[in-house]
Amino acid sequence: MGLGLAIVRHIVELHGGSVHAESAGQGKGATFTVRLPLRVAPQPASSPGAPPPAPETPRLAGLRVLVVDDERDTCEVLEAVLRRGGAEVRACQSAAAALAALEGWWPDVLVCDIGMPGEDGYALMRKIRTRGTPPGRPLAAVALTAYARFEDRQQALAAGFQRHVPKPFDTEELVTTVASLGRGTAPN
Repeated sequence: MGLGLAIVRHIVELHGGSVHAESAGQGKGATFTVRLPLRVAPQPASSPGAPPPAPETPRLAGLRVLVVDDERDTCEVLEAVLRRGGAEVRACQSAAAALAALEGWWPDVLVCDIGMPGEDGYALMRKIRTRGTPPGRPLAAVALTAYARFEDRQQALAAGFQRHVPKPFDTEELVTTVASLGRGTAPN
């Protein structure tokens, strides 16, 4: 799937659905099926005095996440996924905007694209690591990128990212990665 279809898939997955592609072969066209669940509204509690069940605590509650990606649609998908998980999220579309955001707000986790115009994710990470972090506020970082070769992963880790997640990404995997890095439970 191209990047546009990957974005569609992520939006559909946000709603609990799925996307499936079929083709009779090259030059024969393709059919894309989007399935979304129909949810029935919950029934009221059987006893009027019974307290409602406690909501599940989001896995990212209390975490601050800075998203950096030059593609606005990707930023929006990432913001929605991470906010749904309970994180406080800020998004920027360039390395310069990310550095400006870090002046007054420090995240627990950085989720950053690598291939951006101007300064790329590697340059941003070098600048952040050179500046240092506020005392007692380490910054975990995820390279979220279409560069998915073994060498790309090694380069991201060498640049200071703790994780390398290739695009298109699985939303559940990303939330799990951010949660483990943000809570300091991810193995190094």
